[in-house]
Amino acid sequence: MQDYNFDEHFDRFPVAMAYVPWQHLSQIYENLETAYRTGTIFPELDKPFVGRRVVR
Repeated sequence: MQDYNFDEHFDRFPVAMAYVPWQHLSQIYENLETAYRTGTIFPELDKPFVGRRVVR
């Protein structure tokens, strides 16, 4: 395994540009207990991890 030292070749790496689209969240949980258990007040962001894929 090669050990990378970014300080030596830092000028070889281009500057990155990221694009993050705006999130349009239109609903909120009315039950605060449900929001607390899921970790968000927005149902659209409730994406449980099930091992490999996101449940839609």
